[in-house]
Amino acid sequence: MRVRIPLGITLVSLLVGPVLTATSAAAETAPNPWLEQRVLNMAHSGGEDEAPTNTMYAFKRAASIGADMLELDVHSTADGHLVVIHDADVQRTTDGAGLVEDMTLEQVQALDAAYWFVPGRNTVRGLPDSAYPLRGARHGEKVPGYKNKDFRVPTLAEVFREFPDTPINIEIKGTADTDLPSFLRTGRLLADFLNRSGRTDVIVASFNDAALVDFHARAPQIGLAPGMAGMMAYFMAGVKPIEGTVAFQVPVQFQGIPVATRAFVQRAHADGYAVHVWFSGSAPDDAATYSRMVDACVDGIMPAKPSVLEEVLDGRGIERPGRPGLDPCA
Repeated sequence: MRVRIPLGITLVSLLVGPVLTATSAAAETAPNPWLEQRVLNMAHSGGEDEAPTNTMYAFKRAASIGADMLELDVHSTADGHLVVIHDADVQRTTDGAGLVEDMTLEQVQALDAAYWFVPGRNTVRGLPDSAYPLRGARHGEKVPGYKNKDFRVPTLAEVFREFPDTPINIEIKGTADTDLPSFLRTGRLLADFLNRSGRTDVIVASFNDAALVDFHARAPQIGLAPGMAGMMAYFMAGVKPIEGTVAFQVPVQFQGIPVATRAFVQRAHADGYAVHVWFSGSAPDDAATYSRMVDACVDGIMPAKPSVLEEVLDGRGIERPGRPGLDPCA
């Protein structure tokens, strides 16, 4: 997840907003399998500081270096396909322009999703051509071990086919924070897709709690991570999250208040929820912060630099899914 909080939003508005009243519900009573999946390297957008964000190249690379779970974002095209891209507009990360919802799948996939990628810096525009070593890999230049199509905007179906045994964290996106119909449209397509897939090694998140409520009604077997309103209501006032919640996916801090603390994690665990932490703008995305989050007892970490997190986890001998190791919070 990334910081996408509407301008002017405060802790007070998060706690008293209308979405909260509509979405608060009792916690799940069934055992939560995500509490047993730790400590997860959840490559954020495939690791957007190390590879072009949300591309198959990034996901393949992250899996090859040891990532336990892939985190990604989905929008829906004009012809009803789920595509893996963060922004509603393709302009920031590709050589095109326009809203995803106004484009066909063919139009979206004709674009170069590595066009503005700068190694170590994520997506940066306006630098000399030499700063973009993967520019053109979509349309002819070969990168050893990868295909040209690994540098386009993938469909969610392509990611599922490539990674049938890798857990996936999916964020439902909308065209704008206030455009609930766009969230609902994508969420409903996602529910249909996951129902057909038969997979449950998936967590679905969104900053729009109403979209999650609608999604849960259509795909109740899939675990959820609530948006900022639901998460902060639980953090500040102990309000139970929406039905179907299996994890809180939280920033390191919010408006200067530490959120991903050992005390918060212990409370969430006691209530039956896993805790995953994201960084985008809330703390440095570096080895020191990763290590601090391990010591806070979180179950998963969403790094922009998954290779750096691998070094931290391996260097400290931390337990991983299917691999015994040190539990620093035992």
